[in-house]
Amino acid sequence: MEYTTQMDAARKGIVTPELKTVAKKEYMEESALMALVAQGKAVIPANKKHTCLNPEGVGSMLRTKINVNLGVSRDCTDYNVEMQKVMSAVDMGAEAIMDLSSHGNTQPFRLKLTSECPAMIGTVPVYDSVIHYQRDLETLTARDFIDVVRLHAEDGVDFVTLHCGITKKTIEQIKQHKRKMNIVSRGGSLVFAWMSMTGNENPFYEYYDEILDICEKYDVTISLGDACRPGCLADATDVCQIEELVRLGELTKRAWAHNVQVMVEGPGHVPLDQIAANMKVQQTICMGAPFYVLGPLVTDIAPGYDHITSAIGGAVAAMNGAAFLCYVTPAEHLALPNVEDVKQGIIASRIAAHAADIAKGIPHARDIDDRMADARRALDWEAQFACAIDPDTARSIRNSRKPEDDHSDTCSMCGKFCSVRSMNKALAGEKIDIL
Repeated sequence: MEYTTQMDAARKGIVTPELKTVAKKEYMEESALMALVAQGKAVIPANKKHTCLNPEGVGSMLRTKINVNLGVSRDCTDYNVEMQKVMSAVDMGAEAIMDLSSHGNTQPFRLKLTSECPAMIGTVPVYDSVIHYQRDLETLTARDFIDVVRLHAEDGVDFVTLHCGITKKTIEQIKQHKRKMNIVSRGGSLVFAWMSMTGNENPFYEYYDEILDICEKYDVTISLGDACRPGCLADATDVCQIEELVRLGELTKRAWAHNVQVMVEGPGHVPLDQIAANMKVQQTICMGAPFYVLGPLVTDIAPGYDHITSAIGGAVAAMNGAAFLCYVTPAEHLALPNVEDVKQGIIASRIAAHAADIAKGIPHARDIDDRMADARRALDWEAQFACAIDPDTARSIRNSRKPEDDHSDTCSMCGKFCSVRSMNKALAGEKIDIL
């Protein structure tokens, strides 16, 4: 049987190679995963032209996945450095790379990603529209925007963020409700600016059916962008955010009618006590479509440490139903992240995702933690490094501060006072020497 998208295949009962791979990774029966994909509660972003893809599934019943934002800007234009970040990110366990380049000729880098990178590749076509045509924003037409969506699909990207939910009505809402931070979504602000300058409706909303035809042809997953996500705690869960979410729920239904897979993007900056409610509201309004969140950041005052504020919010979000965490680096709000920033952001997000998976009871999520406990009980340092989420850093810290030879099986924190050492000796009937 023929099929157009992973959703179409699942609805027809076809086990695609991608679904087979994902089911094995998730320790799921193929039939169970197929049902989730058919319903839209899980997606397998897999553009037909991304032939080197190692497919992953995204859904609240699956392992929480991590996305890494990369790409050049006008102030940082080295694509070789960006490719180094990409491969480092994949090596560190990122399941997706989003190319957010906003300067130069972006297509060669995008094609390099879809021909060499095994991770899911995402883009935000509205970013590329201005630089692709090399024209001011207000001179672009709706057709220009749609053609860039088609170009990205033809180039093999697996998912595209489209800010379809912001409309002319949103312009009035933003003016009336007077948010502290207005619109902080870069793509959302570009669409808002274009509508304000031209007086036209959002082209991604007005021509949504044509976009669905493009996405169905190439099997591109739509990530419905949250243009009105809160950019500070004061704007969290306000009228603009929720009204847009309702519209995204409607757009989700329309995409599913075309067999197009959908993710829904979410906040943003959200107080810790509002995160669970935000996740539940999204699950209800968007009928279980996978939720893709940026953070959420739980405080506004930690520039330089926003990978930590994001990991706190991300763990709570994923525990309550978010399926996909967009990493945040220490450079958030400050600068384009460098290689070390990327590493710190990925590690923080992976910790959050793993903690949430344990809390959700994802099959085998805790296996590696149990292996770590066994290695610690045995004071087996090599086994501990093998279980560590960042083995190189763990090994480096221990080697830089080693204990003395007569208690080299311990660490320099406790030495002979090590509780594990003492218990092992006591239970073995051995003498416990402390001094």
